[in-house]
Amino acid sequence: MVIGSVRTQRLLLQPVSWSDIADIARLKADGGAFGQMLGGVCTRQQAESEMADDITFWARYRVGMFTIRENNCFIGITGVHVRPDSRGIGLRFALFPWARGRGLAREAANTALNAAHEAGITRIIGVTAENNYPSRVILRSIGMSLCEKFIRDGQRIEVYESLR
Repeated sequence: MVIGSVRTQRLLLQPVSWSDIADIARLKADGGAFGQMLGGVCTRQQAESEMADDITFWARYRVGMFTIRENNCFIGITGVHVRPDSRGIGLRFALFPWARGRGLAREAANTALNAAHEAGITRIIGVTAENNYPSRVILRSIGMSLCEKFIRDGQRIEVYESLR
């Protein structure tokens, strides 16, 4: 099954495309949105490289990264991708700081997780810093379980997984 656009009660998730690059590059350059991601904030060139990877992922797995829109306004991204640390297929979510605090990240991440499982991906992980309490809460609230801990660059990291 190929996943396309997905509607939730409040959001529209759409597969990323090159027409989204300006919005996505702006999100990935925002320290409040991407400061705690593996690799941190991105340049436009890095965002374009990641976009090419995301589009290739969609072609291979029939699912991948989605843009998140609320009332036609781009607020972030969510979905699955091959993790750059070689740990497997990971769930990712990032919203602009001004869009947080209303459960939108959880709603979007849960929808993306379910879409990825429906597309046949049986194991999906979520990786977050131990001190990133909001991400830990989201991962647990969408049914992911803590499966591993490790230290990277002196920081405690937690790995959550969803198996179906």
